[in-house]
Amino acid sequence: MRGRLTLAAALTLFAVISCPAQLSKPAEWTVEVFVDYGFIEPNITYARAGDVDLKLDVYRPKVKDPKKLPTLMWIHGGGWRGGSKESYSLRVLPWLEMGWNVVNVEYRLTGVARAPAAVEDCRCALRWIVANADKYSFDPDRIVVSGQSAGGHLALMTGMATGETLFDKNCPGDPVKVAAVVNWFGITDVGDLLQGKNKTEFASNWIGQDRLDDAVLIRNVSPLSYVRSGLPPIITIHGDKDPLVPYDHAVRLHKKLTDAGVVNELFTVKGGDHGDFSKQDSIAAYKEIRKFLKKNLSLVSSQERASGGRCEWVKESARRTRV
Repeated sequence: MRGRLTLAAALTLFAVISCPAQLSKPAEWTVEVFVDYGFIEPNITYARAGDVDLKLDVYRPKVKDPKKLPTLMWIHGGGWRGGSKESYSLRVLPWLEMGWNVVNVEYRLTGVARAPAAVEDCRCALRWIVANADKYSFDPDRIVVSGQSAGGHLALMTGMATGETLFDKNCPGDPVKVAAVVNWFGITDVGDLLQGKNKTEFASNWIGQDRLDDAVLIRNVSPLSYVRSGLPPIITIHGDKDPLVPYDHAVRLHKKLTDAGVVNELFTVKGGDHGDFSKQDSIAAYKEIRKFLKKNLSLVSSQERASGGRCEWVKESARRTRV
């Protein structure tokens, strides 16, 4: 039996070598990312909260240019109670293709610590990125923070609550600013999810059943509370049929930011629910994100410039799946 298996394997290998198939565009792109990203450092401890080691993963491209690169800080979703940095890691692939650094962050979930622990952890992670800029070639002036659902909420809190020392007890220091926020259907009004028609169990559990009347805490962990002039550019992607995080959260954030003079955009996915967007809608969203960042920031990496535009996400002459 062992000899037969070996022979079968040999014949299969011969067939593959003799009759090479044409790789699809997505497959070619996957190989490019694999070749370009030889530096992945998982489970780096960025802070310690109580007896919990908080971890993050760093993805770095192979680049000859020693200059610091734009860096994405990615925060996973899961209603503050579930999910992991590993389970959402494929969401960073479009950023890897751009030649960016990516920092994929975990934080304390509801079962470990209630609000505002997750906010505190993400703020610590941002400080870690800045503190380690030289070691990992992070550009501290070009940090974009992003996440989806609860991760979108935490991305907004990380980018908008700059200077709010009530979240910095574990990682004190000077205020740290991000270059932009990319918010994927994040919660903007926590109080709205604690009562009435939009009430959700995951929000009540994160705040704590014994603190549902704590108006100060609820206000402090709601991104809408921090809208003011001078914030970094913010783009929100949200489906108008979202059953978990009401589309109204995105609409109110957009209006309030606009009234405050903050550069922002709301990209509405027509008929989109809670992130389960079609391939076409997802490509359109990433295209709009790229357009938004290029319009408002100088965030094209040296690797992308050197590639002659290989990293343009949606290009009719070479359409690739990047979602």
